[in-house]
Amino acid sequence: MRSAGLLLHREHHGSHEVFLVHPGGPYWAKKDLGAWSIPKGEFEAPEDPLDAARREFREETGFDPPGGPYAPLGEIRQPSGKIIEAWSVRGDCDAASVRSNTFTLEWPPRSGRAQEYPEIDRAAWFGLTEARRRILKGQRGFLAALERSL
Repeated sequence: MRSAGLLLHREHHGSHEVFLVHPGGPYWAKKDLGAWSIPKGEFEAPEDPLDAARREFREETGFDPPGGPYAPLGEIRQPSGKIIEAWSVRGDCDAASVRSNTFTLEWPPRSGRAQEYPEIDRAAWFGLTEARRRILKGQRGFLAALERSL
């Protein structure tokens, strides 16, 4: 399984910030530290990974991705075995205006009730130190790669 995503970053009041999203749905509702992610999603060949990353950014945030340039941050294998490929790009957006697509989940489990949830329930800008606390452990390498490139 492969996913592709974008790590949006900006300079704000003299320091660097990154844009992270918090997954929606009941499993993530009460999780915060170590639960945030870059906007990303799965893709299959023959879709180009960068095209997939831009598509997923649009679907998960409701914002058009910046025009670039895009800098590759590499691939990281997640504890689940999924491989995420990411790019950094400078840009800005209003995190409070995020509009995510939705998914359907049976909740509570084995209840027979299907409910719809947003893929992401919120987004925020974080300085790099705070972002390391917030982002999923398996994605911290993308922050390190961004820092090396700045």
